[in-house]
Amino acid sequence: MQDGQLWWSEVNFGAPGLIGGAAKGAPAVIVIQEWWGVTDEVKAHALKIGKEGGYRVLIPDIYKGKKGVDVEEAHHLMSNLDFPAAVKEITAAAAYLKQEGAPAVGITGFCMGGALTLGALAASPDLKCGAPFYGVNFGLFESAQLATKPVQGHFGEKDAMEGFSDPPTAQKLQADLRAVGNAAAEVFIYPGVGAHAAPPTVPPRTPSHQRRTNAPPRPRPAFSVRARWHGVRQGGPGGTF
Repeated sequence: MQDGQLWWSEVNFGAPGLIGGAAKGAPAVIVIQEWWGVTDEVKAHALKIGKEGGYRVLIPDIYKGKKGVDVEEAHHLMSNLDFPAAVKEITAAAAYLKQEGAPAVGITGFCMGGALTLGALAASPDLKCGAPFYGVNFGLFESAQLATKPVQGHFGEKDAMEGFSDPPTAQKLQADLRAVGNAAAEVFIYPGVGAHAAPPTVPPRTPSHQRRTNAPPRPRPAFSVRARWHGVRQGGPGGTF
């Protein structure tokens, strides 16, 4: 199945989510949704991470089952989200995975989920590394909280969302983390890529998706999820995972 529906089981760690991949006791990755909710695309990203890396994967359902069917509704859902509460739920997810026996837990997320990735990575003692995609909310963390945790950010050169995911924000993220001694912090900015820099995981968007987003398929630079996480897990750029 393209979206891997049968691969997932429902889980409750104090909040709802989906879990799948390797058995209990394997290294784990938490995958955080975009502002649309837990969509098939988010599940496809998580499915690829789990299958290629051999990880146990957990997707917290930040919106508790709700999804944005168009830009207006997605904006409404994100605008009404309690971000600090969402960070606490993600830290609970990390604790759940550690209690299951995961030797290490990493986190990645997209857009809104990228911002929550950094907030949760800073807040949770159970999260060891993070890979945010095109999203930063500096109000959710202090740079010093991430001084010892590998961070690998991914952004598009043509992303114009100032203060959140544009190149100056990406550069500031790396500079701030390097300034507090995090030599393992690195940011990749992909030339010619707009918003939504992400690895290729799913087929091109269907016409129905294009109608609801009123946007063409997102450009995707060519790099692999395996490479992104393998370096951290094996002690490459970013330490040992």
